[in-house]
Amino acid sequence: MTDRTVPVPVLSVRDLTVDARTPDGLKRILDHVSFDLGPGETLCLAGESGSGKSVTSLSIMGLLPKASLKVASGDIKLEDRSILGISHRALRRIRGGEIAMIFQEPMTSLNPVMTIGEQLVETIREHQADQGSGADATARAMLDAVQISNAAARMKQYPHELSGGMRQRVMIAMALSCRPKVLIADEPTTALDVTVQAQILTLMRGLRREFNTSILMITHDMGVVAEMADRVAIMQHGRVIEQGGVIEIFGKPAELYTRQLLAAVPRLGAHAGTTAPPRVTNTPIPTLPAATVLDVRGLSVTYAAKAGWFGTSKPSAPSVDNVSFSIKAGQTLGLVGESGSGKSTTGKAVLNLIPFSGSVAIDGQQVHGVSARAMRPIRRSAQMIFQDPYASLDPRMSVGAAIIEPLVIHQIGNASERQDRLANLLRRVGLTPDAATRYPHEFSGGQRQRICIARALALEPKLIVADESVAALDVSVRARVLDLMLELQEQMGLAYLFISHDMAVIEKMSHDVAVMRSGRIVEHGPRLQIFENPRDDYTRELMSAVPVADPLHYRRA
Repeated sequence: MTDRTVPVPVLSVRDLTVDARTPDGLKRILDHVSFDLGPGETLCLAGESGSGKSVTSLSIMGLLPKASLKVASGDIKLEDRSILGISHRALRRIRGGEIAMIFQEPMTSLNPVMTIGEQLVETIREHQADQGSGADATARAMLDAVQISNAAARMKQYPHELSGGMRQRVMIAMALSCRPKVLIADEPTTALDVTVQAQILTLMRGLRREFNTSILMITHDMGVVAEMADRVAIMQHGRVIEQGGVIEIFGKPAELYTRQLLAAVPRLGAHAGTTAPPRVTNTPIPTLPAATVLDVRGLSVTYAAKAGWFGTSKPSAPSVDNVSFSIKAGQTLGLVGESGSGKSTTGKAVLNLIPFSGSVAIDGQQVHGVSARAMRPIRRSAQMIFQDPYASLDPRMSVGAAIIEPLVIHQIGNASERQDRLANLLRRVGLTPDAATRYPHEFSGGQRQRICIARALALEPKLIVADESVAALDVSVRARVLDLMLELQEQMGLAYLFISHDMAVIEKMSHDVAVMRSGRIVEHGPRLQIFENPRDDYTRELMSAVPVADPLHYRRA
């Protein structure tokens, strides 16, 4: 009776333990991790960066870097076969054919010098007997299955010619092309806009039903977990601390860490009925009329068209078209929209980092047509925080040197005064002064973003342009960074141009909201109006695509 009612797991991980080789000896990365994945089931491994999720997936795929990581003990079974420690040849037959993987960043996972068709066909021929034209037909059929239009034409294109969402669809098509028993999806939607993410998740659910594929999904987004998972395993510090059915985990989490993860999820509508972001300090807010820090009128950006064959070129289309808005001291304008809508281009143009037409005034000073030399004093009033904190910091410079550099460039203070300001800046963003001697790679993603905030604050600016500044952060780290930015705004009267594709984050941070699409602002108004009475269909589409951290929301009849 028991054997009939309990199916054999497709994938079984038992007491998996992984150590890292360090100069100080072995360090435990995974500590006796165990879970089962049933036929046609979706199991989500959830937790913050560094919890061991991706190391678990790489162990299953046999892709651990041998020089730095080794499996110390445990077992991994694919149905009734142990696949841990098998030969490279045997593992290669399993990879792609029986277990496939979708990586987080499709652009780095696809070969840039091979067409989409060549890469799909190569995978199919590697794992299937058909060596003829049938592989091409299968490749086109898989592109159709993942809802890529005009598959025959897409087969001839290269990865850089596709959008992020389309590249991720190609990765899914490649992973499913050999009908694997297990699909491992490692943060498959983290880098995608909310509407594209919704499309990808819907697609994966449909393909799971069609091909009866079991999915092991790795994510730190609890909204995605609620939407996709049948069961959930929560990981912390290399251990599975809690696992069970998705409704059970969300409804009655047993562990404090699980409750903290769920509490940190930005929820659309959490600030309904309010006109301003939540207060995080007791700092008095001045009642005097706030000065306009940023005034933008008729901003347009047009990139030069590339010449085609025989020297011909297509007419240039503006990336940003006639955009206007203003921000007062102590206020935040949330600029929201999908990738390609012109948000980041607007942010760069505002700081005169790219050519533009129109009028931009920062603290009353016009920046259009201003030379780099003349912009230098204006830049003391306006700074930028970029999406990727690691790429924003020079890996050869200590954190202290990176933060002090703007002070040196603008000749502010002497050496002793700069060191004092450095220590104060580090404390202000929640770090200790001894962090100044360390290098960017020695910090977590959230800590690196705090360092970038400290660097932006070094000149005591009036305006900060934050371009997807928390998009790459784990949910709990994101919550702490957002609270830090609100605290700094209250203390210093900062004006923010806060650029994001996350509607829940925009709702939390903004006083006013501008919605961009195809280079234009399609809706602009106070936060209360935009979120409680949106007038544009595109705004409503963005809001409806936000994942809800409630599994019952997706399972109600």
